[in-house]
Amino acid sequence: MRACLLRETLRLLKLSNVRLEHGHALIQGHHASYTVHLGSGTVHRQPGGFLCIVPVHNAHAGRVFLPFADPDPRTAEVVSKVLLLAEDRKIQDPTILEQLT
Repeated sequence: MRACLLRETLRLLKLSNVRLEHGHALIQGHHASYTVHLGSGTVHRQPGGFLCIVPVHNAHAGRVFLPFADPDPRTAEVVSKVLLLAEDRKIQDPTILEQLT
């Protein structure tokens, strides 16, 4: 289900640097290539290397503010990580940037 939601989101946003294969999103970013596991949301920089990108939870836990209905907050986490890394030139968070450079 996440792959279908992600595929459609990528199509609507016209992001062509992401492929979905074998339960992973494979992303060709500006800083590096990445994989995001669609089940767990785990991110790796290729070749090798775990990236720590921690979702910020808020008081609205369980309320997903995406253009589809899915009560699982992990879906929002996975989609947001893929979109973030697909446009990694726009990342401003110093903790994430430190891991990319």
